[in-house]
Amino acid sequence: MAKTKPEEPSCFSLPEDAISVASPAEKEAQETESSANDPAAPYTAFTKAHKRLITIILTSTMLASPLTATIYLPLLPLLARHFHVSIQAINLTITLYIVFQAISPLLFATASDSFGRRPILLFTYAVYTVASLGLALNKSSYAALLILRSVQSFGASAVLAIAYGVIADVCPPAERGGMQGPTLGAANLAVCLGPVIGGLVALGSGSYEWVFWALVIFGGSVFLFVGLGLPETARSIVGNGNVEATGWGKTWWTLLRGRAKRKGDAAEMEKGSEAVGGKIGGAKIGPGKKAKFKMANPMAAIRILFWKDTALVLWLAGSPYAVWYAVQASIPSIYKDIYHFNELQIGLSYLTGGFGTVSGGYLNGKLMDWNYRTTARSIGHTIDKVSGDDLNNFPIERARARGSCYLLTIYIAALAGYGWSVQVHAHEAVPLILQYVLAALCTSFQQTFNALLVDVFPASPSTAAASGNITRCALSAVVVAVLQPLVNVMGRGWFFTGLVVLSGGGGLVADWLVKNKGMGWRRERIGMIGEIE
Repeated sequence: MAKTKPEEPSCFSLPEDAISVASPAEKEAQETESSANDPAAPYTAFTKAHKRLITIILTSTMLASPLTATIYLPLLPLLARHFHVSIQAINLTITLYIVFQAISPLLFATASDSFGRRPILLFTYAVYTVASLGLALNKSSYAALLILRSVQSFGASAVLAIAYGVIADVCPPAERGGMQGPTLGAANLAVCLGPVIGGLVALGSGSYEWVFWALVIFGGSVFLFVGLGLPETARSIVGNGNVEATGWGKTWWTLLRGRAKRKGDAAEMEKGSEAVGGKIGGAKIGPGKKAKFKMANPMAAIRILFWKDTALVLWLAGSPYAVWYAVQASIPSIYKDIYHFNELQIGLSYLTGGFGTVSGGYLNGKLMDWNYRTTARSIGHTIDKVSGDDLNNFPIERARARGSCYLLTIYIAALAGYGWSVQVHAHEAVPLILQYVLAALCTSFQQTFNALLVDVFPASPSTAAASGNITRCALSAVVVAVLQPLVNVMGRGWFFTGLVVLSGGGGLVADWLVKNKGMGWRRERIGMIGEIE
């Protein structure tokens, strides 16, 4: 690598000793990814057409969690009246939903790294669809509402972590932002549509059942879509895509094409494997042979929470998400009590935030790739778009977090402004505009730092993403649980000011440490793992 040029401004600085070399501790990652690092082997055998199909299918799968969470929010007063319980009791269903958002990826995303993406997605969508059916049929039991809402979250909430794994499977690091941006941006349309659909149903019918029937239809449709068209991408199963998947890894469309056609495809794949030395994913895996299956280990995701470098990254991804969840949970009471909105107007008030998540996700995807290229130029590095860069020799923390301190400053101002604008009963346009800003920034932080988490755990990207899910859901559950009691005591202005100090101020400190210490701590972490192994 060429000599590093003079350092950028302090916001982007990185110590010279932070750029580490490969360590034996990354042995498993290197074994799984060796074909990507081999100059003779491309990072992925999936074509642009394949990637477009994968993007479309991923987008549909990723609608489940945001749609299911936000379609529910305008129904809260209606559900409280129907089941004869308090708003606080209905808020418990939100807390449980968030708790299972943390548990689900811990199990399923970790399993997808070894067992494959397709079978896990199919199973979770089956669970989600059955739970939605139960909610649609439940007429009077509050206990059933609690249980089925938890099961619904259990089925829907692993999808995001699995999707990060799929993107890492088929895109080298320099191009991941380009796939994440459109995928997450389009998926976040559910954040816009969910509250509007829920508000329309609540206002028009005075009932909630059709919301859950709509989710049954959605879940069943996506289950078929995944089964028919999503190829297996897990590198532990299909390497860079040149190894033929078996069993549940095969698409139903492939099975329908007939045995003769599949034999021809297998011959081509075998020929392709031989062209790169017959090594896919670091082992001699012939077409049709299964990779060694490892049982899902939830502790693998939990362990990531306790390393210095990853703990900071998790805070930067998770705390803005928890803040945005608090904003969303506060919207019904704010716009009903202060601005006297009806159910439909409350649903429509979510649109500005929804548009913020869409535009923030899309633009940030472009920004991530631009930051990567800019960082590479600043150190004289030539990006390997074929086999992918060896991130052990690339300052990926600096690339991902580049410029984030400026965005955090805007985030602090917007969050404080939101709290005090509703505290003093400012015109409704003020909090609505600030919701857009907060949504765009929170989406950007979550997307950027979840991508960084996946980058530094290349052998188990979904497991790494699951640890991010644990953090953001645990923080969100705490924030939602204390939201109403603290607002009653402190008022909305001081409550959101407290979030500014924790999320914004803490974020600035974590951002500086990630850029200036992160690579060094990553080197220390890799060395310790090597000693343990």
